[in-house]
Amino acid sequence: MSLPVVAVVGRPNVGKSTFFNRVLGKRLAIVDDRPGVTRDRNFAKAEWAGRRFFLVDTGGIIEKSDQALDRQVREQAMVAIDEADLLLLVVDGKDGLHPIDEKVADILRKQGRPVILVVNKEDSLPKIHGVHEFWGLGLGDPVPVSAVSGKGSGDLLDRIVAALPPEEEQDDDPKRLRVAVIGKPNVGKSSIVNRLFGEERSVVSDISGTTRDPVDSQLTYHDHTLVFVDTAGLRRQSKVKDSVEYYSALRTDRVVHDADICLVVVDASEGELHHQDVRIIDEAWQAGAGVGVLVNKWDLVEKDTRTAQEFLNASVARYPFMRWVPFLFVSAVTGQRLRKALDMTLEIAETRRSRVQTSEVNEVLQALIHRQPPPVVSGREIKFKYGTQVADSPPTFVLWVNFPSGVPDHYLRYLLNGFRNAWGFSGTHIRLRLRDSSKS
Repeated sequence: MSLPVVAVVGRPNVGKSTFFNRVLGKRLAIVDDRPGVTRDRNFAKAEWAGRRFFLVDTGGIIEKSDQALDRQVREQAMVAIDEADLLLLVVDGKDGLHPIDEKVADILRKQGRPVILVVNKEDSLPKIHGVHEFWGLGLGDPVPVSAVSGKGSGDLLDRIVAALPPEEEQDDDPKRLRVAVIGKPNVGKSSIVNRLFGEERSVVSDISGTTRDPVDSQLTYHDHTLVFVDTAGLRRQSKVKDSVEYYSALRTDRVVHDADICLVVVDASEGELHHQDVRIIDEAWQAGAGVGVLVNKWDLVEKDTRTAQEFLNASVARYPFMRWVPFLFVSAVTGQRLRKALDMTLEIAETRRSRVQTSEVNEVLQALIHRQPPPVVSGREIKFKYGTQVADSPPTFVLWVNFPSGVPDHYLRYLLNGFRNAWGFSGTHIRLRLRDSSKS
């Protein structure tokens, strides 16, 4: 299911970033009393009442400014408005109605998208002051909140969830797979997709960043329907400056979330995996998609100086979790091993749907505990009662334990590695949940 986008817009210094952080429960945006601190948008996944969505923080909309930075911030905010499914116009309840609020409200009314008017800095809630004057903006019932204290945020989130587009039904056909082709700019993603389809389905150029929007192409392979999505290159956030590239990154993030399988393309001619390659792999991994790595341009590598096994060994040595990610060394130019990429896709999909019987889960769990007992934490002995697999795609296990909050991360990693050694799960993330056995 595609996650809807909720954009937080308004003039500078009305508390947009503070609200953004309050909703996410993290300090993901810079908060400062000086206007204009949020210059580039920030976005992250949020969840309320079981509904997930992307929340986008924007720089303030500044009208009629001659400063280049102010114009850029306004342009980026306007792009946010164009891309959003729901808009939150944040205004300052202490300052009252401002002329820029009226201009922004006029812009939003013309967009044809739902808008929620948020009156921030109402710190005396449930008593409210100065909210009624904002009715004049013509955007419906103003919602008073205090982003600093969190007052009113629950009511606002209820309004947000109610205003989101209806959830799309999930396609449960195991023979229809969405395959996202992702990676840094200019590593050959479009060339690989074109080669697989034997025709030019995407624009190919030596200029990095040519592909701005995801492009879908569909083929049938071994009785499976594979829907390939060629995406814009993923850059580090610090590198995403212009508004078009920023929203290309957001669209790609949505594609990764929707995908069953992510094929991450890396450039063999660079000699090794870069940190950005690994960040992209991990992003898809944590999203729960199946993941395979296509090492492209392998035809350009001198085999006397570098073998595929050496490349793989170096990757695993630097990033140990890579041992669970399948690699395929290919060339979009010559077509070398590209058909095997389709086989790898189906193999990962089958693994991602794997189910393990409860008796086998508990047999492996008890063997791991016997080999390495859980540590004693705060004087309490940790005891695992039993475990079971509760879902697939990705495989998800629940373990019942007497002291869930006391289980250290390193012991969870030990159990996860033990599960992988037992069942493989190559190319797919494993999710491990703990439940309090005393409440079961």
